[in-house]
Amino acid sequence: MKKCPVYLFFTFIFCTFAHIMQKTAILLLHCPDKAGIIAEMTKFITDNNGNIVYLDQYVDTVDHRFFMRVEWSTESFAIPDDKLEEYIETLYGQRYDMEFKLYFSDKRPRMAIFVSKMSHCLYDLLARYKAGELDCEIPCIVSNHDNLRYVADQFGIPYYVWSINKDWSNKQEVEQAEMELMKKENISFIVLARYMQIISEEMIKSFPNRIINIHHSFLPAFIGAKPYHQAYQRGVKIIGATSHYVTTELDAGPIIEQDVVRITHKDTPETLVLKGKDLEKIVLSRAVKKHIEHKVLSYHNKTIIFS
Repeated sequence: MKKCPVYLFFTFIFCTFAHIMQKTAILLLHCPDKAGIIAEMTKFITDNNGNIVYLDQYVDTVDHRFFMRVEWSTESFAIPDDKLEEYIETLYGQRYDMEFKLYFSDKRPRMAIFVSKMSHCLYDLLARYKAGELDCEIPCIVSNHDNLRYVADQFGIPYYVWSINKDWSNKQEVEQAEMELMKKENISFIVLARYMQIISEEMIKSFPNRIINIHHSFLPAFIGAKPYHQAYQRGVKIIGATSHYVTTELDAGPIIEQDVVRITHKDTPETLVLKGKDLEKIVLSRAVKKHIEHKVLSYHNKTIIFS
């Protein structure tokens, strides 16, 4: 019997969404490069009734290191979620000297946003979140100023303020309160959306490669404060923005995303700031999206970004 166009259309829509919404397991791994790793991992998945929907790999020929991201449907997978990490560690961890992270697509990351007084990155992230571009949850926004509470209220997200004294005498107390909030809200990662405070070593260690910062320059050029003014004084023809993971060394963590825009001698420090703000929003959102999709693998002070 011939199917009508409307029936075919809705069948296509249903199948498309079913594919998008299927639960998957995501494995990120790296280990010394050896022959047969891809064959071993794909055989393990298919032998246990997993259907591979994504596979990307890279070999660093200098360090002789192998990197891979593989994702598969768990609809008929033979190994329970809570046993899968143990299986991988037992079968391949020691055998290949493998380091790996395992994620499941039905567990949405929980992102906390830290801000100070500038709203452009905050607005951009929240707009993308509401539009469904960022597949995560945002249970809280944290600030050292009350200025942007109205933005959080517009999006219905709780806004917490802990002011830090100029002499930093209450810095430890403030971070302790913030850490308690992160634990209470089960936060997966933190985004510093122009948060103008130094993060302590204790917090960084609690969120290794899970604190994302946006720096308003093309690192490693013009680190620290007022990079646009530094760029203006240097007479550069390109300015940039860099999103990176936070480490204890200022503006020196593994870089996730960068981009640039051309400028001319006609630009002033003020116009550089305006152009830079547009770039910062784009670069930060790209980095956050890659992190949420588990497509960033950090090794030493570099990142492998999977497509």
